[in-house]
Amino acid sequence: MEQAEMGAYKVDMPFLWTDSARHFNKLVRRKHSNPHLHQGGKGLGPQLSKQLKVVQLVGIGIGSTIGAGVYVLVGTVARERSGPSLTVSFLIAGIAAALSAFCYAELASRCPSAGSAYHYAYTCVGEGIAWLVGWALMLEYTVGGAAVARGISPNLGTFFGGTDNLPMFLVRRTIPGIDIVVDPCAGLLVIIVTILLCIGIEESAMVQSIMTLLNLSVLIFVIFGGTWVGYKNGWIGYRQLGGFMPFGINGMLGGAATLFFSYIGFDTVASTAEEVKCPQRDLPLGIGLALLSCSSLYMAVSAVIVGIVPYQLMDPDVPMSSAFSDNHMPWAMYIVAAGAVAALSTTLMGSLLPQPRILMAMSRDGLLPPVFQRLNKVTLIPVHSTVATGIVAATMACSMDVGQLSGMVSVGTLLAFTVVGVSILILRYVPPNDPHLSAVCIPAPVTLPPTPRHYFPVNSHMEQKMSSLPPHAKDYPHTPDLSFSSGASPQTLPGEDENSEAECITDSVREALVPREDELKLDSFQAHNVTLKNPLLSGGETNHEKLHDQTRRLVAALGIFGVCVGVILVSLATSSTSFPQWLQWIMEISGVPSLVAGTLVLLLMKQDEGRHKFGQAGGFHCPFVPLLPIASILINVYLLANLETLTWIRVSIWLGIGVLVYLFYGMNHSSLTKVHAENNGH
Repeated sequence: MEQAEMGAYKVDMPFLWTDSARHFNKLVRRKHSNPHLHQGGKGLGPQLSKQLKVVQLVGIGIGSTIGAGVYVLVGTVARERSGPSLTVSFLIAGIAAALSAFCYAELASRCPSAGSAYHYAYTCVGEGIAWLVGWALMLEYTVGGAAVARGISPNLGTFFGGTDNLPMFLVRRTIPGIDIVVDPCAGLLVIIVTILLCIGIEESAMVQSIMTLLNLSVLIFVIFGGTWVGYKNGWIGYRQLGGFMPFGINGMLGGAATLFFSYIGFDTVASTAEEVKCPQRDLPLGIGLALLSCSSLYMAVSAVIVGIVPYQLMDPDVPMSSAFSDNHMPWAMYIVAAGAVAALSTTLMGSLLPQPRILMAMSRDGLLPPVFQRLNKVTLIPVHSTVATGIVAATMACSMDVGQLSGMVSVGTLLAFTVVGVSILILRYVPPNDPHLSAVCIPAPVTLPPTPRHYFPVNSHMEQKMSSLPPHAKDYPHTPDLSFSSGASPQTLPGEDENSEAECITDSVREALVPREDELKLDSFQAHNVTLKNPLLSGGETNHEKLHDQTRRLVAALGIFGVCVGVILVSLATSSTSFPQWLQWIMEISGVPSLVAGTLVLLLMKQDEGRHKFGQAGGFHCPFVPLLPIASILINVYLLANLETLTWIRVSIWLGIGVLVYLFYGMNHSSLTKVHAENNGH
């Protein structure tokens, strides 16, 4: 009897193992790199309006990056870390930010869809990591926007003789009994920006560009006005006893680590990828020019400010205003205050702009309720997501002191930068096997019948492509019959603007329709029997080739894993002081060989040819792979490890809530779950 009862409660271990493996597969499943063929070829539905070009992207990037940080960090870092070497600290920080920008530029041009780092993580790493990145970015943009909004009213108060002299409906008030400082001005500004974002992306970009021009005008005044003051007082700041690096090289590098966060904002450009007319060309240019402009301005401003005032005498709160006041130019305070207001306004827009698009992208993928993906029929803007973001940010800005939460903003950004670097390594060495090509191409016959040229429209770009083929291949291009989603024509991708530049529209189609010269394998000169080398069309590779490719991908994956483990261990060992010394030594002894071995494996290994077929053709290619993305990962993880413990506790609570939301909603409602069920006839 007892044995029978025990048998009734016997645990089915194989079932548990199978169930665990099934859930793990859900965490690492990846979606198609082509968003138009996501969800089993059903597409994504309505697309965002394509309105943006390079000039607008540069304006968005500069406006989102140059915030109030340059008006404050110049004094803080110069006094405590860098001294006169502040300009070099800005240069080092700019180079470190450029490493992540290169990675963003390639992924944005290959996968121009809303969602930015969340979308890249979903297509390269897996659904679980993508969810964490998206959830962390929600916190970053919302808290960041609220914190920026609360910083505007003190600068506005400069024009009224103090914040207490602002109009009554904008003055900060303390609620009796609960000690909450209400800032109506911050809440009102968030509401105004939200309304502007709902009107349209082109209008929002125009307003942000105007405010950015005002900010740039103020910074140019600081540069030229400060240069005149410097020649007048003999650049007294550079003639101090401590020399150019009073805190040594460690102080200069420490200042660069702090200044790195002043470059955060160029990733906002990537979040608008779906609204760019020519993403393969304009997105890399927009990201690169924005970052180059910001770095140049930072270095010029810092070189002037530390030269006209000794770094020991700088005001850490208002370094620019005090620098001019000390040199008998107190009226410049109002010009600097105007620049600070403009900078905060553009940063506020840069914080609220990406958030609705991330919500929309996650909703499209089924990880959030479908209400967030609905677009306005006229403006093609995710109004529901924008309004929801604005309400939450306005509430926080008006009624909460979010200064204590500002450290949490850095976690989302650094985590996104890290995942983007890892995604580049995955894309180059173990690119996802994109099954969407088989969904749009005909089944895999070994031989294709000839197709006369007059049956298929061939543009000038295709003529140039086919001019290099043998004569018999020119007469019979053997273009497969493609079934495009949403009824698109062969010359216009779904969701693309027919009036866009021809070279941008036809890049991906040309790759699919006209085989490259090295992909054609002619068995004979028979015009009716041409075999394509592409395994998606020719029936696949031999077993030996498949085994070799699987082995190569496994070794490359182990190399990437070794790099990630080594970076984490080295960063923790060199930055954390809470671990005992023996544990730090163990982490260093384990982490350094893992990092070096993983890097050598990737350096000695040839990159996967499948990377050329991932995402859209053309665009930017990140240089110096794998060294550049590995350096980017190392810098970002090191900065993450240096964040305060209290910040990590708060972020862990937020991420824990996100895990619960994913487990109870996102995992089961994911569009990939629905596709899997449909494929299995459920």
